[in-house]
Amino acid sequence: MSQRMSSQELLAQVKGEVNEMSMEELKEKLDRNADLVLIDVREQDEVDQGVIVGATHIPRGFLELRIENTESDRNREIVLYCAGGNRSALAAQSLEAMGYTNVISMREGYTGWSAAGFPTVQERNLSKEERLRYSRHLIVPEIGEKGQVKILDARVLLVGSGGLGSPSAYYLAAAGVGTIGLVDFDVVDVTNLQRQIIHGTSDIGRPKVVSAQETINDLNPDCNVILHETRLMADNIMEIIKDYDIIVDGCDNFPTRYLVNDACVLAGKPNVHGSIYQFDGYATVFHPDRGPCYRCLYPEPPPPGAVPSCDEAGVLGVLPGTVGLIQATETLKLILDQGDPLIGRILMYDALDMTFQTFNVQKDPSCPLCGENPTITELIDYEAFCGFAPAAG
Repeated sequence: MSQRMSSQELLAQVKGEVNEMSMEELKEKLDRNADLVLIDVREQDEVDQGVIVGATHIPRGFLELRIENTESDRNREIVLYCAGGNRSALAAQSLEAMGYTNVISMREGYTGWSAAGFPTVQERNLSKEERLRYSRHLIVPEIGEKGQVKILDARVLLVGSGGLGSPSAYYLAAAGVGTIGLVDFDVVDVTNLQRQIIHGTSDIGRPKVVSAQETINDLNPDCNVILHETRLMADNIMEIIKDYDIIVDGCDNFPTRYLVNDACVLAGKPNVHGSIYQFDGYATVFHPDRGPCYRCLYPEPPPPGAVPSCDEAGVLGVLPGTVGLIQATETLKLILDQGDPLIGRILMYDALDMTFQTFNVQKDPSCPLCGENPTITELIDYEAFCGFAPAAG
């Protein structure tokens, strides 16, 4: 028959078996950037009051289930802390039972650390409503609460509220992107409705940005939608994009593609690019200093009329949905700094064959915009560059 123990006796036994560290020792390690993983095992309401800088939050009740996603190396130093050193000691024993060999409990806990005046931070916390809405994100280890906060704080500009912009905007809003800018000067036409799912029949004749804003806010009222009901031009693009983190290019003409590309390179903004044609779709990410730009791939535009538009050649209605969602996915990956974005790669989608192919593309050292000796240092007349007649109005 096993011996009965009180909670205090159990804690005393555990503390005698696990490794412990003083808060002074932990601070010294953090100050010299020692290679360790710091984990806060307190509950959410405790974490809301503040955390030790650099800590990852895993509530005690989820530690065994989530630790392998946070740190799979069972020999790496892991320091755990709670409020006063009890729960972290029990947690350390549990991790040792899982085969982690270098687990340490911080003896004084957060209470002692904070009372000593050591560095803490009170991070932006999700509200009860946000935790409920984004609950499926929060349980994904690569996202969690910190990732969701990044998404909520992100500012994304979508160039175009049409075929590609519709699914991109809709899913980015659903994911919780806090600020979405929409650039479009067009109105909804009945021919748009075959593919531009953010608009409805009742929106025909209305500005696309207004229709899109209403749809987005019906889905997610907390999303701040900023309208830019204007034609994107060389004389306004830099002012428009300056307050956004990421630009999503869903335009359908070459002058605007070159304009967006050049402006993003000059402003240092990532450009999530997509294009469609009949049954084929393309997506990539042009990221300054990390890969090629649009001009590296296409130094010169095709002659006017050589590549027909969707109005002329047609497009499978569901195709922009696929490509637009790929753009939304790449945008979220950039926000979260997770995965391998399509930088230096072009994803090609053939809807008829239902195949995806990825091709590596290299930065052109002689590119006039992002090459070693750039000759384009300011925006130009893109209508003239692409051989188009000047736009009216």
